[in-house]
Amino acid sequence: MAARPRVPPPPLLLVLLPVLLPLAAAVYEDQVGKFDWRQQYVGKLKFASLEASQGSKKLVVATEENVVAALNSRSGEILWRHVDKGTPEGAIDAMLIHGQDAITVSNAGRILRSWETNIGGLNWETSLDTGSFQGAALVGLPEAVKYVAVLKKAALSLHYLSNGHQKWVEHLPESESTQYQLLYSRGTGVIHVVGIVPQSHLNVLTFNVEDGEITKQSLELEFEDDFQARILATQPSVTGASRTQFFLQLSPSHFSLLQYKQGLLSHLRDFQQAALVSFATTGEKTVAAVLTCRSELKPGSSDGLHAGSALEDARRQDSLTCSNQTYNINLYLVETGQRLLDTTITFNLEQGGAKPQQLYIQVFLKKDDSVGYRALVQTEDHMLMFLQQPGKVVWSREESLAEVVSLEMVDLPLTGAQAELEGEFGKKADGLLGMFLKRLSSQLILLQAWTAHLWKMFYDARKPRSQIKNEINIDNLARDEFNLQKMMVMVTASGKLFGIESSSGTILWKQYLRNVRPGSSFKLMVQRTTAHFPHPPQCTLLVKDKETRMSFLYVFNPIFGKRSQVAPPVLKRPILQTLLLPIMDQDYAKVLLLIDDEYKVTPFPATKNVLRQLEEIAHSIYFYLVDAEQGKLSGFRLKKDLSTEESWEVAIPTEVQRIVMVKGKRSNEHVHSQGRVMGDRSVLYKSLNPNLLAVVTESTDTHHERTFIGIYLMDGVTGRIIHSSVQKKAKGPVHMVHSENWVVVRARGITSRHLLSEYLPRAQWGALKSKQNALCCQKLVPGGHPGLLRCQKWPWGARVSSGAQSSNGHKLKPSKFRPSMRKNFSLRVAEHWPRCPGKAWSLPLWRHSKPTWMDSCAACSG
Repeated sequence: MAARPRVPPPPLLLVLLPVLLPLAAAVYEDQVGKFDWRQQYVGKLKFASLEASQGSKKLVVATEENVVAALNSRSGEILWRHVDKGTPEGAIDAMLIHGQDAITVSNAGRILRSWETNIGGLNWETSLDTGSFQGAALVGLPEAVKYVAVLKKAALSLHYLSNGHQKWVEHLPESESTQYQLLYSRGTGVIHVVGIVPQSHLNVLTFNVEDGEITKQSLELEFEDDFQARILATQPSVTGASRTQFFLQLSPSHFSLLQYKQGLLSHLRDFQQAALVSFATTGEKTVAAVLTCRSELKPGSSDGLHAGSALEDARRQDSLTCSNQTYNINLYLVETGQRLLDTTITFNLEQGGAKPQQLYIQVFLKKDDSVGYRALVQTEDHMLMFLQQPGKVVWSREESLAEVVSLEMVDLPLTGAQAELEGEFGKKADGLLGMFLKRLSSQLILLQAWTAHLWKMFYDARKPRSQIKNEINIDNLARDEFNLQKMMVMVTASGKLFGIESSSGTILWKQYLRNVRPGSSFKLMVQRTTAHFPHPPQCTLLVKDKETRMSFLYVFNPIFGKRSQVAPPVLKRPILQTLLLPIMDQDYAKVLLLIDDEYKVTPFPATKNVLRQLEEIAHSIYFYLVDAEQGKLSGFRLKKDLSTEESWEVAIPTEVQRIVMVKGKRSNEHVHSQGRVMGDRSVLYKSLNPNLLAVVTESTDTHHERTFIGIYLMDGVTGRIIHSSVQKKAKGPVHMVHSENWVVVRARGITSRHLLSEYLPRAQWGALKSKQNALCCQKLVPGGHPGLLRCQKWPWGARVSSGAQSSNGHKLKPSKFRPSMRKNFSLRVAEHWPRCPGKAWSLPLWRHSKPTWMDSCAACSG
């Protein structure tokens, strides 16, 4: 049989075939949408250096968050950054700049480093002898700068600037009675060290750079017991002498520019209303920059946050404030004190906001040989502003976000169209005709909104793409269709509140709480959400002073950041514990219970309706208190008259171990626990105790062979210790996550030098099947039977700075533990893509050398 001739495919099919078979590209699930946005910070400035040239593009900073970084002076972006340990061991004590090298001293004077400022590379690092660090300075010879000197309480060491090697070290005489505080070198081959003998005299030691030979000189001066001299001088070059002009601060706002020349002290200029002063040099010109308020400075006053409380008297300070928050920066010649013309920078700060705290000047010479400059200003709330003449803000950074201490996610409000859609059918009490008219009017309003939306789309389509603004602000802020966008309400350690939109990271509002001293603790609570229209949402912030232990409440609207009209109660006693109850008042605000140091309870709000509800449910309200110093955990129950009664107490011997962390479950946690259908058609759930407390202790013995971490699981109602375990040869810092039926505790191993984590899943399925009669008891006290609690441990190869559980939104999927592997002062929002339960522990952020060690945890579910 003859073969049938082959028919070629139609030309049209050949053209459509590539279109029907598009290129396929795939990425791992963990790589998709990892971060929606990211913001990086460095923290509050401790040292800063600005290059003295008009075309310079970077400034090098060291911060109180143990960060060394370089910022782009044109945009404020981070060029490079190095984050040291978050403990005092990583604290930066001094920073010196010479050319393209930055010298830092950290860990209380134990580590000396040199950085390349262009790329952030480490040139060299050397260890120093132990001793109380006093200061560091560059040491120059007539031809160049070759050394760096480090002053300790009892010794002075000299190191080569090129490699950090020690040239010599000399012990300081009479170091027990003399306070050596000042280093000085002017390029003559000697180093001067100044020490103060209290109520006696000054010691001036002169060291030869080549061999460290000491020459001693005494200067007889008398000092009062509370004498605190503050003299601001300047030395334009390490190879030259200091200038003869200096600032003498006489009061918080009074500075005098003086000159000491040829044995004569002369007064050049007085600055009565100065807030900050600074020196700067470019070429042969040295100028003094003075920051002043445009209006008269007035004594600081209370902002009313804690009016009538004992904290108000404790917070009153002698500091002065600028009434209109408008400031000027002017330059003055140091030789004469004369103000330079056309050098004024005027800028404004937010009313009721923070005051300027630090001033750094970048001076340069223009083409006509006149002086130009830029200014870097840091305020009390850790905000950085880079200014140029005549007052333009080049960029600003909210560095207080490097220390977020509390965070709450709040739903956005409904738009008018969404609100109409919610109430489209009206209420049954309106009747048939009323419901029909309500639906008709709602449809008309929705049609109007839809028409306006179409018109906006048509209008924007005719504009160039560069002119279309999609910025999110307070005016167009509204809930999306799936309620994914949230308002992130953040509280920082400086006492500043932020409202950040979660989808883009845009800061929509910010509010600074004045008179909040450093070290205060904060607790943020959402009392009313946006679901109770027309009542506005309400958040309450509890601020507790670390020194006086007094507290006050700040009530505000989390969507707009405005202070609420609701008057919180005046707290006259220190607050020990707070409880946010599920009951509400007539305005749908949840009730907040405040327990003071006399164990008295103050409800907020305290209406008759609230007091009646508290009387009904008082028998079911329990709370606990922790006294870490005494090693005591106490449980209390509430009485109908709002008094308290102690129900249990557990004492942990403080001479052996100390309490470092106590965590309970979140009151608003959604438990995603699957149920199993039994033979009698009943459903068996994993038993979870909502009152369970996880207590972590650390040994007081610092010897590496005897250190340990203790873990206790306690019932918060009865005080019963359900489980205890000990991790030997481990120490802090400790991080713990407590959620659903599991606890993860992270500590540091001593011998293995690894991070050890302990996983405690409770109430497994197998044990409950054969112990059905004990199910009721097990719901209250899990772990009462052998086999109901399982412990696992594994090592980590990286440093964990924090951890939290996450939920992917699927009710039948387990919660996942997510650690943060490094402290990098970033705000990150991650999309939680759905994973099967077997991948609950396979996280992209984890880097470990033996992934098989985690296989035993892969089947653990929530």
